[in-house]
Amino acid sequence: MIDAPRPGERVKIEVTSHNGTTTVQGIALHPAAPRHITLKLVNGYNASYPLDAVETIEIIGEYSAPQPTPPQIIKASNELPRVRILHTGGTIASKVDYATGAVVARFEPEELVASLPELSEIAQIEAVKLGNMFSDDIRPQHWNAIIAASKKAFDDGCRGVVVTHGTDTLHITSAAIGLAWAARGGTAPGPIAFVGSQRSSDRGSSDAAENLLCAVHWAANGPKPLGSHSDTSVVIMHANANDGVCSVLPGTGVRKMHTSRRDAFHAVNSEPLGMIHIENGAIEHTLHSTYAEAIQDSPRRAIAERPDAYEPGVRIAQFTAGPWLHAEQIEAVAQSGVQAIVIHGTGLGHLPIDDPGKDAPENTKIWRTLTRCVNREIPIVVTSQCIHGPIDLNVYSKGRKQIDMGIIGHGSVASPETMIVKVHWALSNSMTVAEAIATDLAGEGRNTLMA
Repeated sequence: MIDAPRPGERVKIEVTSHNGTTTVQGIALHPAAPRHITLKLVNGYNASYPLDAVETIEIIGEYSAPQPTPPQIIKASNELPRVRILHTGGTIASKVDYATGAVVARFEPEELVASLPELSEIAQIEAVKLGNMFSDDIRPQHWNAIIAASKKAFDDGCRGVVVTHGTDTLHITSAAIGLAWAARGGTAPGPIAFVGSQRSSDRGSSDAAENLLCAVHWAANGPKPLGSHSDTSVVIMHANANDGVCSVLPGTGVRKMHTSRRDAFHAVNSEPLGMIHIENGAIEHTLHSTYAEAIQDSPRRAIAERPDAYEPGVRIAQFTAGPWLHAEQIEAVAQSGVQAIVIHGTGLGHLPIDDPGKDAPENTKIWRTLTRCVNREIPIVVTSQCIHGPIDLNVYSKGRKQIDMGIIGHGSVASPETMIVKVHWALSNSMTVAEAIATDLAGEGRNTLMA
């Protein structure tokens, strides 16, 4: 029986499969399954084979990481606009650790900029490192750091800001920053473009380069935000699986809809604000007709003197409506001191609170528990598991019953994540949750933008 090589060894193996015998070279990783050998191939992808199918293993060396070289200093014309890149981490700033096969966040901002000399033809680039973390770990205190850094960038004379961010919660952070600048009726001095990538920067299939080029282009050349059309912050990612076009998506009306596709992000109850095209090295943008008309006809809000911050101590609980929701769960969380509860309802925003057949007492208990929460002035906000479409509690009697109970959310067309961010913003900035949810603060509630 052949023994598996140690992780990190460079090997050449001969493998028998239904296609015959083949020879493969790569770096041994921790096996993906017992009695398997997993290799990191030269193209960056992993391949696993049963050890029983491996005829020979030849150790041809230990993996040695390439020695880092100082990043090249990129000079841009003083005539170009200044764009500051705020680096938080994520796949766009990641490399593959070929000793383990894991993707790790470790690009420095200077490396990110130096890897794309084309950036110097778009803007004078400045890079600031706020962190080097995957987006799963980002919390409101990190939103506040981005808000403060964006304010400083504009105060320093930058035309626009780009935030590099992991994709998994990118849409949540973009909503938070958009509301921080625009929820009180103002807007940011210039574009704030959030950007990430679905594939790490050192892979051939990476979308990082085009996404970053397009984000910098928008920050340098895109229209200054109105503030009323979900454009104070935007998300810029691939428009489809191919290269050449990126979507400019409204920062409070966007969601990650796929785990791995390069076009994972789509507008929710809204339209893209525009498209950015890259062809033969040239970059240009076009605006959606609705947004272009708004820029011509709508007044631009005043610049916010100071963007709002979020209170990190705010506690918001979330539940999913369905057969597994029970009153005891809600009550336990309510007793823990949460300041609001958000429930992802079914369909138009419904909750399991009725027992017409007298065979589901659990539903009656939920109704009573939610009523007690409302009486204790714990806001109960409902959004929809459907993602797209409005919350409409007037269609069915159950919905009207929820309105009578004091449950909040009727009429909202904001994405579920933006709804929760609005709750957090309200609790942090002296607005009642009911008023915030009922108000179109930054364009997230504009029915005219619904696709």
